[in-house]
Amino acid sequence: MTKVDQFESAFRAADKPVFEFLQPVVERALVVTDLRGADATAFRDQVRDFLAVLGNGVQWDLDDGDSFKTIEALLERVNVRNPDLICTYRNLHSEAWRWPYSLGEYLDVLTQIVACPVLVFPHPQADRTNGHTLQGTDIVMAITTHLAGDNSLVNNAAGFTNDGGTLWLAHVEDEKSFGRFIDTISKIDAIDTDTSRERILAQMLKEPGDYIRSCKEVIVTHRPSVRVEKIVTVGGRLAEFRRLIDKYTVDLLVMYTKDADQSAMHGLAYPLAVELREIPLLLL
Repeated sequence: MTKVDQFESAFRAADKPVFEFLQPVVERALVVTDLRGADATAFRDQVRDFLAVLGNGVQWDLDDGDSFKTIEALLERVNVRNPDLICTYRNLHSEAWRWPYSLGEYLDVLTQIVACPVLVFPHPQADRTNGHTLQGTDIVMAITTHLAGDNSLVNNAAGFTNDGGTLWLAHVEDEKSFGRFIDTISKIDAIDTDTSRERILAQMLKEPGDYIRSCKEVIVTHRPSVRVEKIVTVGGRLAEFRRLIDKYTVDLLVMYTKDADQSAMHGLAYPLAVELREIPLLLL
């Protein structure tokens, strides 16, 4: 490696994304349910109580089961109300909630079309909650496979964390993908495989770790009572995320669903959203 290459590597290593705090604003929230009458009102009140962190200034709108029968009708109501947050659950106007294999057509479309976040609750009839769920947002976890520089994800997660609560920022590198990468390197005789494995993995984990430290330093100046904790690891992503959620008894999981390069839900988001049915999910 030439001195120029060494300088360029050192410069790039020092070029770290720095977190910028921006409190998410929710002035109008829309609760969408296929329940009717008193049951619909009760669900809206449960959602409002769960999101007490948003304060008393939120206008809570309700669209119940009589308000829409088609996706088009629901989207029209969303456009009219123009909410900052939509709160709903899987498999609206469907019996498919009985089987843990889908989100339902309404949620598939909502999560990809609307600009605001969508908060997905466990289905009120499914009885899949873990007892701790829906009591508040004391423990929030933001998960991604590329955390460094992800200000929007972190800001939303911090904004939904109760005062005195804990915010877990979790980055999991995929073990199989890394293994295939190193296996390819091992077939190039000019590269030392053991050194490459050690140094590449260390750098891959260092970048999100550094970013989380910058998040913690900034968030504490705006939300001093919120604890920010770091998880940077390697593993099978779906299994590892589920393990972490169970281990830390997470109240709310925050993740991205949109991908600028495709119409379908972003990367690992769909299998996570389908599998993790026991806790609320904030989908950005």
